[in-house]
Amino acid sequence: MDAGLAALLGAAVGSIATLAAAIVTGRAQARAQHDQWRRQHRRDAYASYLSALHDRDIAMDAILDALRSDNPDLADVDEKIRRFIALAREVHRAAEVVILEGPASLAEVASRVTHASSDLSHIMRRMTENAHAGDSTRKAEDTALAAERERILYQAVKNFRLAARSVIDNTN
Repeated sequence: MDAGLAALLGAAVGSIATLAAAIVTGRAQARAQHDQWRRQHRRDAYASYLSALHDRDIAMDAILDALRSDNPDLADVDEKIRRFIALAREVHRAAEVVILEGPASLAEVASRVTHASSDLSHIMRRMTENAHAGDSTRKAEDTALAAERERILYQAVKNFRLAARSVIDNTN
């Protein structure tokens, strides 16, 4: 074989190997960037959801505190309920993004938060209706039930936080 031809063949093989290495490296880098983008999107969605839950839960606590009073200011309670409803809508919007961005397992955990919130909201609604009716016969029972539902909701949110962290850490 001619030395020139061997050099040309060697250069061609070297070029092909370099090109293949560049393609593999480029794909790996693109995949790593995509994974980082995905993690960041999920992190933002989960953080927005948790922030909306936090704001909504503070509003819910304010309503329950007002209802626990012996003579609740019903106009104040009604105003707090309006604020709570607006914040609950924000939670719903944030939950939709969590469902879109996250895996099904996290959507299931978020669903448990929704159910726990709903259970507490039903108790709160009944307490409000009874306060408006001037009926305090179930007040002690409802107050205790609301406290139990608050603990369940707190645990559901805590479970969501842990699941979200796991999803973010395992996004590859």
